[in-house]
Amino acid sequence: MGAWKDAYEFKEILLLSALTGDGVSELESVLKTFAIEGPHFFPDDSFTDQSERTLAAELIREKILHLTSQEIPHGIAVVMEKMEERHTDHGDIYDLSAYIYCERESHKGILIGKKGAMLKKIATQARTEMEQIFGIKVNLQCWVKVKEGWRNRPGSLGEFGFLKSKN
Repeated sequence: MGAWKDAYEFKEILLLSALTGDGVSELESVLKTFAIEGPHFFPDDSFTDQSERTLAAELIREKILHLTSQEIPHGIAVVMEKMEERHTDHGDIYDLSAYIYCERESHKGILIGKKGAMLKKIATQARTEMEQIFGIKVNLQCWVKVKEGWRNRPGSLGEFGFLKSKN
């Protein structure tokens, strides 16, 4: 620690342990002295600043990454094609359709799984969480498509929502 202390002018130097938690309360106290109160950007009851479309796509992507762990690289994109609410005699239903894009045919097989088992598991877990978050019954349909090299094409990145628009 001495070499760092001599090399730079730090406002504070603290010792803490992530393993035991020693020094964490002291760190919190010091951080509060440097914190500046800022404007209140969102209502207190806001869950997120993301759209339902983005949230739904990210929930599906999260389930894919969790359930396939190391089998699928992070080179997947989820695009919500349809998001419509319909009213029935048994209550409202949110109809959602999603395309899951991957870069290789072999990845498509992993995502779908034997007799569709993996895709069903992904969709079921995503649907369950969406129903909790959106507070409405969800009918989720998922399809898997291969689009080789999509991560290296600005057009595909923009289409999948990974590039910010210049508006």
